Amino acid sequence: MNNTKYIFVTGGVTSSLGKGIISASLAKLLQGRGFSVTIQKLDPYINVDPGTLNPYEHGECFVTEDGAVTDLDLGHYERFLNILTTQESNVTTGRIYQHVIQKERAGDYQGATVQVIPHITDEIKRRIRIIGQQGHVDFVIVEIGGTVGDIESFPFIEAIRQIRWELGRNCAVIHLTLVPYLSAAGELKTKPTQHSVKTLLEQGVQPDVIVCRTEYHLNESIRSKIALFCNVEVSSVIESIDAQSIYEVPLQMLEEKLDIEVLRKTHTAIPEKIDIQSWKQFLHKLRHPQSEIEVALIGKYVELKDAYKSIHEAFIHAGVANECQVNLRYIQSEHLEIEDIVPQLSEVDGILVAPGFGKRGVEGKIKAIEYARLNKIPFLGIGLGMQCAVIEFARNVLSLRDAHSSEMNPRTTHPVIDMVHKQEPTSPVGNMRLGAYPCKLLPDSQVFQWYKESTVSERHRHRYEVNNAYRKEFESAGLLAVGIYPNENLVEIVELNDHPWFVGVLFHPEYKSTVANPHPLFVGFVDAMKQQSKKK
Repeated sequence: MNNTKYIFVTGGVTSSLGKGIISASLAKLLQGRGFSVTIQKLDPYINVDPGTLNPYEHGECFVTEDGAVTDLDLGHYERFLNILTTQESNVTTGRIYQHVIQKERAGDYQGATVQVIPHITDEIKRRIRIIGQQGHVDFVIVEIGGTVGDIESFPFIEAIRQIRWELGRNCAVIHLTLVPYLSAAGELKTKPTQHSVKTLLEQGVQPDVIVCRTEYHLNESIRSKIALFCNVEVSSVIESIDAQSIYEVPLQMLEEKLDIEVLRKTHTAIPEKIDIQSWKQFLHKLRHPQSEIEVALIGKYVELKDAYKSIHEAFIHAGVANECQVNLRYIQSEHLEIEDIVPQLSEVDGILVAPGFGKRGVEGKIKAIEYARLNKIPFLGIGLGMQCAVIEFARNVLSLRDAHSSEMNPRTTHPVIDMVHKQEPTSPVGNMRLGAYPCKLLPDSQVFQWYKESTVSERHRHRYEVNNAYRKEFESAGLLAVGIYPNENLVEIVELNDHPWFVGVLFHPEYKSTVANPHPLFVGFVDAMKQQSKKK
């Protein structure tokens, strides 16, 4: 395993405590101290990847440069660290068992009885080793999804136990727990943390550091009690108090000296200085915006904000770049099909129509796009949002009344959105364009002014394309194809003439936006909304 050191982050008591944010924050601090870091997420569910999961179940899917459909925590990793994750950065139980069963069918185990230990745990350890060998990083932070005690997590915890035995000093375990406040008793309770650590100990893993999510500050008495009952030093009990923004957490962890504690536990020399000045500058601008705008985010999973997590974060990055606070108004696209659209959209400074799959809520998205086009409201359509913009233009400007996507209406006489490669998909991702593809921009286009490059690379997750048979009609009427995938001459970006900002993109720009590098399309969109706000 060379000299790479491994930090394992487990969770207890309840899910959604923020293991991903703690992992990314620790990685940010280690980066600031001059170490190279990467992060991996191990997910206990049996799905091979989250691509087929309902967004209400799992939130959004994140897509890596190399086309992996992954857990949304990988988005946090990239946004915080400004590094690329890969196929190997997200491993599920489904992928582990799939690989082991394929090896068994191929006879690779030479007739041995295939068992959870050692075969499944060996495969988990192999996946962990791979991520450490890519680029020879100083630290690999491995986040284990779910909570300790879940039956699904047992093989992962056992693999950690084995790796820790093998690595010794080059390994540490952080356990994230909840210290709830009971208003009836008027005090914080440590018992859930004690039970969570006890469960971890029963599986053979002693945590080195305990991070406590809490609404109130932990006093020395509580820290000492947790340390005593959980077999750790008092300095290893770290407070993670609720923050206004996830971007506050690295500074919280710096104040709590989480990075120093981890370096000490892994017997690593501690650099005297840490450079996170640019992060502090970002936070200062985030806390002190010079203006404020509101954008309507129109989608069909708006009841769960995590379904559009990357879009939400991209607006934060672009807002800071424009010294502007961006407030999101989430609007259910299905409701727009039957409700009056004017009261919901007349006061916003911009409209974003979100990506998605399937026909539910599509007509509501199309109505919102027509409103944005006619009323000169800045508009950005992503994925299906861009496709709906093409459909709306075909129906209402080109008078192709039944224009549609062949995904939604296979019988339409005007399939302005169609599948280029028409073979039946052999898997849930069959025929999809996944991951990074090049896009060539027209030099006199609006988007070129923000990208400032003639060819860019963007990430995709879609199956249907703009039908080139209608391209001349669109362009002659003012909807221009300004971004092209050159290998197959496919439309990637459309712009509307005579509009302050009307842009549709087939790819997902939100996946590439980071704190250090806000995405230029979101920066341009926010700028257009600022100009719109000034006109009111």
